[in-house]
Amino acid sequence: MSRAVFLIVLALASLVAGAGEPLRLDARGSVEVAFTPGDDAGALVVEAVRRARKQVLVQAYSFTHKDIAQALVDAKRRGVDVQMIADRQQMESVATSRVVWLAEQGVPVWIDADHAAAHNKVMVIDNGTADAAVITGSFNFTHAAQFRNSENLLLLRGHATLAEAYAANWRRHKIHSLPLNPRQDRP
Repeated sequence: MSRAVFLIVLALASLVAGAGEPLRLDARGSVEVAFTPGDDAGALVVEAVRRARKQVLVQAYSFTHKDIAQALVDAKRRGVDVQMIADRQQMESVATSRVVWLAEQGVPVWIDADHAAAHNKVMVIDNGTADAAVITGSFNFTHAAQFRNSENLLLLRGHATLAEAYAANWRRHKIHSLPLNPRQDRP
């Protein structure tokens, strides 16, 4: 199958996936799992972001983890396309939120206020490459998720179709999200 046909089929599959039918995929690639408190899920995320070469797409409900925020800024500074969609209520109500700081550092941030909660906790890293990775789970990118909460995190590598499905979902949410201007939108 040619690459163009494959991409068209994949795009159609992602539209179907967003239309109420779950996307069923065969298992492949590698899986790393972390449980908190106990496992250093934050370090797993930081290392995955440090390995990024092309792009990091972030969806975050709550984001206070300084090391993860710094890893995203460092990736942006080395030329990686880093973009974030964040939950408005959490950004505005959590005093230690790093969302505005990320925008001030040059990371494009969009605010999803279209839902009661923009509750995704996802990173899609290097979609469209052999090293594509998806980070997902209950783990918010927060200090509390690392040290106080009972959370889980999955780092899934080597499954291009899965990474594209998550990237397509990210793009669907970006369409209805509003860009954050850190000078005007500071909570």
